[in-house]
Amino acid sequence: MQSHPKHLPADERRAVTVEAVIELAGSQNPSEITTSAIAKHMNLTQGALFRHFPTKDAIWQSVMEWVADHLLERIDNAAGGIESPLAAMRAMFMSHVEFVVEHPGVPRIMFGELQRAESTAAKRMAWTLIQRYAERVRARIEQGKAAGEIAPEVDTQAAATLFIGTIQGLVMQSMLSGDIQRIRTEAPGVFAIYQRGVRSAP
Repeated sequence: MQSHPKHLPADERRAVTVEAVIELAGSQNPSEITTSAIAKHMNLTQGALFRHFPTKDAIWQSVMEWVADHLLERIDNAAGGIESPLAAMRAMFMSHVEFVVEHPGVPRIMFGELQRAESTAAKRMAWTLIQRYAERVRARIEQGKAAGEIAPEVDTQAAATLFIGTIQGLVMQSMLSGDIQRIRTEAPGVFAIYQRGVRSAP
């Protein structure tokens, strides 16, 4: 159990709560994480938790907002300053992999939200994240075409979907294997195959 200070400013308390949910999701099914379990993990009462979040759904929405902000910031920083579009895409790919290794609870939460039949704020945030991510990948692909690195006939939308889907597939297989670390070993070779598929012929 993590020990968290009982008296924190509201913003810090919400941030610590989000981190607690991600920690818990790394070792158990996110759908089974109760507000009682979150409060216990934080050494708080449920009443203290609900002073900052009116409902459990509000907690999950904040978690997805945290994921979106931190993942997009991570890939933006990784690609920043790299002139080659394909090299920038590789940096984005590998930084996403590292993000997952550091926060294994995140993909569990993402997959859980996307499987829910009903529309929730967290699910909508997850979809928005994917859309914002895809915009970044499409921009790099178009830059790659302009630079002559990516074949002009490549379908930009399909290539962006494949980029994200390839990471999702790697994550899912690593989770199923019970060894999230294996994604680090497999990611470079998988990206190399993706790159060969979109690269311009020499």
